[in-house]
Amino acid sequence: MAFVKTEITASRPAPLSERSIIGWMHKHLFSSFYNSILTLVTLYIIYISLKGLWVWGIADAVWIAESRRECFNISMGGACWAGVIAWLDNIFYGRYPETEVWRVNLGLLLLIVWMVPLWLPRVKGKIFIAISLISFYPFLANILFLGGNSGLFSQLMASAAIVSFIVIVLNAVIGVSQGQSVSTFIVSRFGSSLKIEKHQRYLILALLMIAFIAAYLWQRSWMLEEVPWTKWGGLFLTLVISGIGIATALPGGILLALGRRSKLPVIKVLSITFIEVFRSVPLITVLFMATTMFPLFLPEGFVLNKLAQVIIAVCLFNAAYMAETVRGGLQTIPKGQYEGAHTIGLGYWGTMSLIVMPQALKNMIPNIVGNFISILKGTTLVSIIGLFDILGMLSSISRDLPWIGLHKEPLLFGAMIFFILCALMSKYSRHLETKLATGHKT
Repeated sequence: MAFVKTEITASRPAPLSERSIIGWMHKHLFSSFYNSILTLVTLYIIYISLKGLWVWGIADAVWIAESRRECFNISMGGACWAGVIAWLDNIFYGRYPETEVWRVNLGLLLLIVWMVPLWLPRVKGKIFIAISLISFYPFLANILFLGGNSGLFSQLMASAAIVSFIVIVLNAVIGVSQGQSVSTFIVSRFGSSLKIEKHQRYLILALLMIAFIAAYLWQRSWMLEEVPWTKWGGLFLTLVISGIGIATALPGGILLALGRRSKLPVIKVLSITFIEVFRSVPLITVLFMATTMFPLFLPEGFVLNKLAQVIIAVCLFNAAYMAETVRGGLQTIPKGQYEGAHTIGLGYWGTMSLIVMPQALKNMIPNIVGNFISILKGTTLVSIIGLFDILGMLSSISRDLPWIGLHKEPLLFGAMIFFILCALMSKYSRHLETKLATGHKT
């Protein structure tokens, strides 16, 4: 017992005085003569860079002006942020009508509220939340953003989206407050006299049907001005294209990865061909091919606008890259997991969905989020084919007569926006890795 006590005492962390800041700096920054010189030179370079950036971007910058010439008159060596501020609405919304911008803001707010329950630990049915978001939200957003007269199918799907949104909000509120799902809460409050499970399901279905009919009648009364896709632009267009690309890349990549590992020769060959073709060409080539070749393969009278063609191209391209990421994750799963799943009677799809795929995706979280970040940044290429995304709008500032020649400030502002978005995605990726970690820490 004395030996065990001695071992425990020896494994205790060192006192705080031994881990002081001075000791850490001596160990990592000034451990030798050459490390000390390198540290001092690096600190000097950082000081010079930050000082110059502060003087140019903050101290001598011009925030209020009517033109670039006026900026020069006020401060010759400072940044001209007045041009960026004057174009702020265009940077975020493109040429979307100013009186209709509330629709874009409402769509973004609905998306955020829809996703919040995914991060609440007491909320039930998170798989349904994710599936409903991917399946129904695009139709509701299409009616909000595009406006005008919608077809019957779009109206039905938008009505389903409204019902799903209401159910998810109620489910989140009940989950946080009561720790129950909305269906369990309703049955316990209104269906306590119904002892048969089938009757309880009928009650839930009846309430959903009533809500669906009410939502359909309500959204039919909407009178939204039509805003053609040609007026979409800025960060709004970038988020639309990248959001759809991210939402479809992972499901498409999973199907392609499973198809590549399939034992059916036809499915395997088709999946390999699709993946290798799209991975062998750059995205800009795929975008040019989509805008020129897609109309040749469509039935006569069926027309896709350029935005739809670009979205399809982005989805297909990124699904091919995601397939290889998922396949790498599947190869990390030992054979014993498959054998154990078959031992308890699971078939192919049960093994993949319940045992193998969750582990594979967990192992590949950094790679998957890295692909998502690449999708976000890669959408800036659409400006080359005539779509005014955020990069197109930032470049247009330098061609506006009052701000002609203003390049550095808009591009730096766009870089900050992309840095914030990518940093948030990376931070959430790290949070998922920590939350889902099951191995031993090193």
